[in-house]
Amino acid sequence: MTSTFTLINPATGVSFQDVPRASVEEVDAAIARAVVAQRAWAALPPVARADALRSFARVVEAHVEELAAIEVRNSGHPVSSARWEASHVAQVLNFSAGAPERLSGQQIPVAGGLDVTFHEPFGVVGIIVPWNFPMTIASWGFAPALAAGNAVVLKPAELTPLTAVRIGELALEAGLPEGLFTVITGSGSVVGQRFVSHPDVRKVVFTGSTSVGVEVAAGCAAGLKPVTLELGGKSANIVFADADLEKAAASAPGAVFDNAGQDCCARSRILVERSVYDRFLELLEPAVQAWRVGDPALETTEMGPLISAAHRSTVGGFLDGADIAFRGSAPGGDGFWFAPTVVLASREDRIAREEVFGPVVAVLPFDDEADAIRLANDTIYGLAGSLWTENLGRAVRVARGVKSGVLSVNSHSSVRYWTPFGGMKASGLGRELGPDAAEHFTETKNVFFATDAS
Repeated sequence: MTSTFTLINPATGVSFQDVPRASVEEVDAAIARAVVAQRAWAALPPVARADALRSFARVVEAHVEELAAIEVRNSGHPVSSARWEASHVAQVLNFSAGAPERLSGQQIPVAGGLDVTFHEPFGVVGIIVPWNFPMTIASWGFAPALAAGNAVVLKPAELTPLTAVRIGELALEAGLPEGLFTVITGSGSVVGQRFVSHPDVRKVVFTGSTSVGVEVAAGCAAGLKPVTLELGGKSANIVFADADLEKAAASAPGAVFDNAGQDCCARSRILVERSVYDRFLELLEPAVQAWRVGDPALETTEMGPLISAAHRSTVGGFLDGADIAFRGSAPGGDGFWFAPTVVLASREDRIAREEVFGPVVAVLPFDDEADAIRLANDTIYGLAGSLWTENLGRAVRVARGVKSGVLSVNSHSSVRYWTPFGGMKASGLGRELGPDAAEHFTETKNVFFATDAS
C-alpha cells in the first residue's frame, strides 16, 4: 500500500488531507514516461509548443480562484496574495510561450564555411519547489523548461503540495501530452534525491535552504549535471538620511512581513543612517502595529500564520535574549501565529546575520555611505535588497557596491517575470525569469558547414 503524509491547515492547526508519498520506483516510472514525452514535444514546431503553453495559461487563468482557495488552506497565504500568485503562474506561462520562437541561435562568421549555433533542450528537468511560494516558484521552472522543449518532473514541498498537484492536472486539461509535466509528491530524501541521481534527469532546479542547496549541487556535480539554485537571504533595507523617511517606514513592514516573513527576499535587516535612526523607529512603530494579521480567507488580511508549529518554534528561538523594540499583534489560540516583531540589533548578533524566515526584522544604525555598503555586505547571502535615498549618484554607487542579485531603489519590488532573478554568494547559482529564462534550459550546439569547393 502506498504510504502517505498528512497536511495541516496552518491557520487552524487541524489536519485535513493525506497525500501520497512516492517511492523510488514511482519516481523512476515518471522519469521514464517523461523521456518518451520529451522526444515528441521537442520535435514539435516551435509555434505548436507556444500554442500549447498559451492554452495552459488560459486554463490556469480560468482556475485562479480555485487555486487561491487551495493555497489559503494549505499554506495560510492571505487570499489576496494567493490570488496574485495564481495569476502570476498564468503570466509566466504566457511570457514563456514566446520563447520557442525566440530561441533562434546565431550565425558566426568563419573562414571556409558557415558556423551556426542551436539551442538544444536538456531532455528531462527535475524541479524541487519550496513551501513558501509553491505556485509561483514552480512556474519559474516549469514554464521556461517546457518552452525550451524539455519535459518536467516536479516535486512540491511536503507541507504544501496541493496547488502543484492541481496545476499538473490543469496541464492535462489544457492538452499537454501525458508524461510531459508530472508532479510527484513525497519526501526530498526520496523524490528530490532521485532527481539528482537519476541519469535521465539532465538538469535540476532547486529552491530552498542554502545547506540543502549545497547537497543538491554536490550530488549534481557527481553526474556532471547542471543546476540552478535559489537559496537563502538576509537582505538589507538601507535608509539614508536624505530619503523620504515617511514612505520608507510605511513600506518597510510589507518588505519583511509579507508571507509572514517566509520569503528569501525579505528585507529582514533595516540599516538606518545614524542621524535619523530614532526618527525612523518612531515612524516604523505605528506602521508595524497597523499590519493586519489574521484569517487568511479575509480580503483585508495582510499576513497569515507561519507554516508549522516547528517553524514557529524556530522563529521564536531567534528572540531569546533579543532587544525587542516593539511588536504588532497576532491572533491567539489555534494556528501557527506569530506577531510581527522589530528588534534592535548589533552587527554581531545572530538575528542580524542568520536567516530567520519569519516576521522578525533587525534594525541597525550605520554612519556613512561606505559603512552602509560594508554592513549590507556583512553576510554570507546576497539575494535582494532595497535602498532609500534622493541622491541619484549615491543610489548608483550603493547599488553597484552591494553584493546582491536583485536591488530596488526607493522600492521593495524584487520579482517581475520579464526581468532576471537570482542571488550572489550563498544565495544561489544561476538566474530565473527574464528574457533569457528558456535559454537556461538548453545546451548550445555549434555546427560548422565547410563550403570550400576544394
